[in-house]
Amino acid sequence: MNFRHKAAPPPVMGFQVTPMIDVFCCLLIFFIVTYNFSRAETSLEVKVPTAKKGEDTARPISQCILNVTADGRVILNNQTLTLPQLKTKLEQLSSIYPDQAIYLRGDEKVDYRHIVEILDTCREANIWNVAFAASRPSSQP
Repeated sequence: MNFRHKAAPPPVMGFQVTPMIDVFCCLLIFFIVTYNFSRAETSLEVKVPTAKKGEDTARPISQCILNVTADGRVILNNQTLTLPQLKTKLEQLSSIYPDQAIYLRGDEKVDYRHIVEILDTCREANIWNVAFAASRPSSQP
């Protein structure tokens, strides 16, 4: 007599929805947070001039946006800085990242002398990669 029973094959597992929902929620949170961080520097009260021609370029991860308001205030990482403070921060950046790119967003009503002072400060801090930001051209029919 054989008292052993043959083991039944394991049941076929269906598609697991719960891990997929977890992954989806994590990705959604990641994209929302990333979007908010990317908009943080461009939401200041700086209205940059509009370019007649231009195209979007890829934004590097280590970008540093420097805003200059209409009254000449310099804002970096949501902090208002004086020129000596800006020079100190830029020197720290250039010592860590020698090819650090600075995106200069100057208000369309800012005096040109403020822009020149900031460019001089960047040069003194050994920052040579400075780009100027402009608004997208308006789509005309």
